[in-house]
Formats: sequence, structure tokens, C-alpha cells
Amino acid sequence: MSLVDDLGAELAQFKRDGVYKRLNYLDSPQAPRVRMEGRGEVVILSSNNYLGLCNVAEVVQAGKAALDRWGAGTGSVRFICGTFTAHRDLEQALARFVGCESSLSYVSCWNANEGLVPTLLGERDIVISDQLNHA
Repeated sequence: MSLVDDLGAELAQFKRDGVYKRLNYLDSPQAPRVRMEGRGEVVILSSNNYLGLCNVAEVVQAGKAALDRWGAGTGSVRFICGTFTAHRDLEQALARFVGCESSLSYVSCWNANEGLVPTLLGERDIVISDQLNHA
């Protein structure tokens, strides 16, 4: 079999197993109810928008102001291209809030796990995680 045939067979098996993922396209801001292309209005129960801040006018405006002030990103990881002073200020405020010496912020939960796990675990440690822990 060719690579294309192998990949086609694997995709077909994913579909039979019910684990094939497809993208859902939103046609509205993230909220508890969204307009989803091809489905109309749906309720979102899997969002990371826990506090419902994604479409609050003041949050959107603050994001726009931050883009004007800081640009669209650092260009690389912070230890290579630098850390914005706004991130340092946030981390200092968070440390004061929880009463510790310092804190570190991450751009995503994935990045936090990538930083936390190797920091806390050593060669002799093991992590046991349920298969449904995360996609």
C-alpha cells in the first residue's frame, strides 16, 4: 500500500471508531450560545470562556488597546526575545495576590503543563492520567 492508501485507511478507521475530528466554524463571538456554520444557534458547553469575558465590550477594548501598545506578540518565547513589562507586572500582582514570592504566567494550559510537569517530576516519578483527561 502507498502512504496515501495507508492514511486513507487510518482516517476511515477513525470514522468507524467515532474519533474522527472535524472543525466547527463559528459565525459569532464566543459566548454561551453561538452561531455555528451549518448548524444555526447552538449552546457551547466546552468553552474555555469560563467567566464569559470574550465578548465584554471593556475586555475587547482593552485587547485592542494592548494590540496598539504592544503589537501582536513577542515573536518568540520570552527567554529568547524578552518578556513584556506588562507580563512582569501581571506576575508580580498575582504573586502578591496569592502571597508568594513570584509567579509565572503562560499563554495556554498546554504551555503551563509543559512547564509544570518537568519542574515537579523527576526520572523516578510517574503520571497516571485517565484517557478522557483531555483531547
